[in-house]
Amino acid sequence: MKITKYGHACLVIEEGDARIITDPGVYNETPNTTDVDAILITHEHADHCDIDQLKQILSLNPSAVVITHAGVGKVLDETGVAYTLIQDGEEVDVNGVSVKSSGTDHAIVYEVMPCQNTGFLIANRLFIPGDSFHVPSDAVEVLALPTGGPWMKTSEAIDYAKAVNPKVVFPIHDAMLTPEFRESFNNRYYPNALTCEYRDMSEGSVEEF
Repeated sequence: MKITKYGHACLVIEEGDARIITDPGVYNETPNTTDVDAILITHEHADHCDIDQLKQILSLNPSAVVITHAGVGKVLDETGVAYTLIQDGEEVDVNGVSVKSSGTDHAIVYEVMPCQNTGFLIANRLFIPGDSFHVPSDAVEVLALPTGGPWMKTSEAIDYAKAVNPKVVFPIHDAMLTPEFRESFNNRYYPNALTCEYRDMSEGSVEEF
């Protein structure tokens, strides 16, 4: 599995014959890539679902399918973007690669659960939780770990990674962190605190898993 991190929560995942984009939002550059089979959207917030960017990606990839839940679907209905609905626990095939929805709720931000959120288990290996610390029932080999946001703190991220128990994690949801903070804290603290491999991926990184 090859993963390119465009920034924040936007990834391009290449597995087998499938090429999948996740959460294109306002904190990342628009992925200028073709031959995309699917775009997965975890929730409706602009840092995960930028409509203008989504339309640009679809213009380059007219056969790509947007896969998301009903909450995002309401937003897409208003903008004329077609999508395939997926529900919690449902699994779909993307050009021979399985994509399974897991979870329903965005993490609480000061007493309020802002919106619906789903994580995605891709190829039975990689789990992308969106804005949540949902622990899937399936085994996870690679975890895209949120490391920054108004709904979380570092100790929660570490406990979450330990609960999921993957072989390797890499950071997402980190666009609001300064490079200095990432270097002085994240890249020192997480490798020491976690019981699995921590592989740093900054904006523009490409890794094989």
